Amino acid sequence: MIKIKYAHTNIITKDWKKLAKFYEIVFNCIPVPPIRTYQGEWLDKGTGVVNAHLQGMQLRLPGYGDNGPTLEIYQYSKMINAERHIANQKGFGHIAFQVEDIAGLLALALSNGASKIGELSEHHFDNMGVFKFIYISDPDGNIIELLNWS
Repeated sequence: MIKIKYAHTNIITKDWKKLAKFYEIVFNCIPVPPIRTYQGEWLDKGTGVVNAHLQGMQLRLPGYGDNGPTLEIYQYSKMINAERHIANQKGFGHIAFQVEDIAGLLALALSNGASKIGELSEHHFDNMGVFKFIYISDPDGNIIELLNWS
């Protein structure tokens, strides 16, 4: 069997500094220096993007210590705009954060540029407890699930 280890999730944005700050403030993500700037034939080849040039940073996700997975927030010098993300479209769906206080974190996220997609919902699962969740979007429209089990 091939050894596999999850490494990171990448978000492409039009303003990497602004979006990185959102994830730092709202979700306590920790910057992992240095700021990265990449370009060259190797990047073009691997991404399939001609004359690719990107800049951004990695943020350590909360709850896993110094060796946990990261969230990459990058910006290409040439961007392609797409329609707004929706929960049931094909492709990447959302990133999820398990939180103790959904209402408190929701308020913090909204005050930092997030938007509500759904409403806070809860469901009791036999032998598992109460599941509460809501979908929101970050300032770029990427979907985030806030969830809690009790």
